Amino acid sequence: MFRRRSNSSHDDESIELQHERKVTELKASLGPLSGRNLQYCSDACLKRYLEARNWNVDKSKKMLEESLRWRSSYKPEEIRWPEIAIEGETGKVFRANFHDRHGRTVLILRPGLQNTTSLDNQIKHLVYLIENAILNLPEGQEQMAWLIDFTGWSMSTNVPIKSARDTVNILQNHYPERLAVAFLYNPPRIFEAFWKVVKYFLDSKTFQKVKFVYPKNKDSVELMRSYFDVDNLPTEFGGKATLQYDHEEFSRQMALDDVKTSKLWGLDKNLSNGFAGAEVAPEPGCVASSVS
Repeated sequence: MFRRRSNSSHDDESIELQHERKVTELKASLGPLSGRNLQYCSDACLKRYLEARNWNVDKSKKMLEESLRWRSSYKPEEIRWPEIAIEGETGKVFRANFHDRHGRTVLILRPGLQNTTSLDNQIKHLVYLIENAILNLPEGQEQMAWLIDFTGWSMSTNVPIKSARDTVNILQNHYPERLAVAFLYNPPRIFEAFWKVVKYFLDSKTFQKVKFVYPKNKDSVELMRSYFDVDNLPTEFGGKATLQYDHEEFSRQMALDDVKTSKLWGLDKNLSNGFAGAEVAPEPGCVASSVS
């Protein structure tokens, strides 16, 4: 008789090799890259886009090319804090001074503290902070966590549906696999109507990452504690720490990070002309070798 040997480690290795081949295939399909496109399309980046499209190279390529076009137009790496500092005055969105148990950067969102009316600037502010969260990810960590506090939230401070849809589209389409989990902490009952609309904008992967947490629900409390040390977690999210947002101090941090961003993208070397010198990803159907 022959005893069947466990193939789990072999299977894991086989899947890893398959994924590596997919990365190589996607990289080849994009053609020669240059400038910021080349810098953006690291192997880790390609893996995120492949993961987001279930390792389908054609779909991943289309998604990535759309992101490259968006980045060449929107230029998120060129946004600087002074441009959107007014959006941060109330601390409605900011990077926390603690990480989750996996070492992920944490963004805290408090929609009840909305202080402006420009939807474009609000989204620009969020994009800036997503880029900043990525900038501050520990080595080897690709994802961030969101904590959303609904204190003070009401229909009057409600995010317009268009803004919510645009935000979801940017997060899903241009920052795939960057979000590990989003905790919606103690949302009011009136939020349910808003959520019924917003959830239709979410793809299945993103939808599964959204967790509703209620302080009187034992499972909710245990879920939060599985992600966060309660000593670091603010009381607003069921922890023991004090949540403080100092706009002047945060602005100083962002000024330092803006310098890091400029160095990272080569903008400290007078390369401030967008994607100058690098072609934009083609529209679907164009020859792949024209991508750069």
